[in-house]
Amino acid sequence: MSTNSLLRFITAGSVDDGKSTLIGRLLYDSHSLMSDQVDTLEKSQDSSNNSLDFAQLTDGLAAEREQGITIDVAYRYFATPKRKFILADTPGHEQYTRNMVTGASTADAAIVLIDASRLDLSQDEVTLQRQSKRHSALLKLLGIPNIIVAINKLDLLGYDETAFNKIVEAYKKLAAQINLAVTPLFIPISALHGENIVHLSERMPWYKGPALLPLLEDLPSRQHSKDTAQGDLSLFPVQRVVRQDGSALDDFRGYQGRLTAGKLVVGQEIRVEPSGQRSRIKEIFGPNGSQQEAVSGQVLTITLDNDVDISRGDTLVAADNAIQASRSIRAHIAWMDDKPLNPARRYWLKHGHQSVYAKVKKLEYRWDVNNLSREEHVEYLDMNDIAQAQLSLQQAITATPYTDNHLSGAFILIDEATNHTVAAGMINTLLDQ
Repeated sequence: MSTNSLLRFITAGSVDDGKSTLIGRLLYDSHSLMSDQVDTLEKSQDSSNNSLDFAQLTDGLAAEREQGITIDVAYRYFATPKRKFILADTPGHEQYTRNMVTGASTADAAIVLIDASRLDLSQDEVTLQRQSKRHSALLKLLGIPNIIVAINKLDLLGYDETAFNKIVEAYKKLAAQINLAVTPLFIPISALHGENIVHLSERMPWYKGPALLPLLEDLPSRQHSKDTAQGDLSLFPVQRVVRQDGSALDDFRGYQGRLTAGKLVVGQEIRVEPSGQRSRIKEIFGPNGSQQEAVSGQVLTITLDNDVDISRGDTLVAADNAIQASRSIRAHIAWMDDKPLNPARRYWLKHGHQSVYAKVKKLEYRWDVNNLSREEHVEYLDMNDIAQAQLSLQQAITATPYTDNHLSGAFILIDEATNHTVAAGMINTLLDQ
């Protein structure tokens, strides 16, 4: 891994678990703040306990400061000598779960923060907060490849190792119940006092792992690892058809977009989906001009050997790629709108650069995050519900399961009357293939 590779990460958890404080402390202790920000922060120091109000660094909206909760996703950019970071402080309140999904959709890693002081540790089995369960379930559905469980406010429990271990066991049980695909990493912290944030804490000598920042510095980024491993997948959604001078009289016709999977090579035979037309790549242009090949993640302009009917929303794939456009999908849906899902209505489904009409044909089950059970025979979805559903589309889309490629496997649903984004979706199966 490049020492300067970018890592996108989020914080997740319940209200008042200390997410904004953690981020503020991380920025402060890593010397990533401007001098005026440091001055403002230090002037706000509470003389009674000698603590700083780190949350003010991320709670930028007036409503956030008034209510004492995070509402919007706050993005912060910082760097260490080893790595660059984009971090997102996401809301913990149930009402703003939709904002958490937005922040998590592009993340390489997630820090699930758990307030140890709010849990009943007198029981043999610890019960986690409802939002901790909900956010963990969403992280599972979104395929976040790295999950760090930071058990916070251990200073209020005398930095007790037994309390930490109890919470670890509770989260491991949750991870097994939701079939979490990754193995979580656990770290005991006090965000307020900076324990195990940038440097190892002397108050928790029993913890043998790294502090949080060194841990983040060494995490692998997503880097489309599954995508690049499937070199022949070669998914190139067309965002724009371009003529060199905008004139139909010009001979140049290029197709612009971002290569979302695999690689492309000059001379390679390709197929256009959903039409099935075939051609060969004549030229590939990147930001620095002509190039012989391209890899996943690059923004490109491609020309072909012959004129074919291609428009925005079409996808260029390797000629031998088995992928085909589909009009029927099974997907997980995270409902975000305050108005319930109405299966009788149609919605706009936006997938990449393509928008098509869609109807929820069947709600197969709703996921109850309180007891992690499946509720069948569901007729509607309320805000923050998570469900598995079958959708029928008016036009075919060229997609993959989300687990194969998070870019080609994700979509959103839009209310055609209000133009509000009402749901985020992750494709499980293409039903007509």
